Amino acid sequence: MFTKGTKEDEKNLVPKVSSPPSLLSTGLTVTGNLHSDGEIQIDGRVEGGIHSDVLIVGETAQVNGEITAESVRVHGHVTGQIRATSVSLAKTAHVLGDILHGNLAIEQGAFLEGHCRRVESDKKSGEDTINLQVKEESKNKPEHPPKKSIAEPVKA
Repeated sequence: MFTKGTKEDEKNLVPKVSSPPSLLSTGLTVTGNLHSDGEIQIDGRVEGGIHSDVLIVGETAQVNGEITAESVRVHGHVTGQIRATSVSLAKTAHVLGDILHGNLAIEQGAFLEGHCRRVESDKKSGEDTINLQVKEESKNKPEHPPKKSIAEPVKA
């Protein structure tokens, strides 16, 4: 009937309260990092990193910094790395930087200059860590493959 739990367990049981998205309008310039547990829509200019659950970069937006989110939808300009579970680039998107993603959608006409890498994020092991699997070579393997020799004629 009663169980002994930690306060961390209690936090996980409380449902998230839905709040309206935070809006940064066209005429606004923010210098510094933004952090939100909810949704952010940017139509202005941000000089700094953004950490959010959901991020929408509007057509008039310019972001210069690293973006970390669960879901990112880009319609405007982003200069910097994007790290998200789901990334979507609209046809008006202009991205200069690498994208680390779980799912990626790019509409025809979007501009992307950078590398795209699919990665699996593991929320259980660490909040914002991305685990990459690297395959080690066997120690028993020779450094160089054996050279093929030219067949010598058989002596009779």
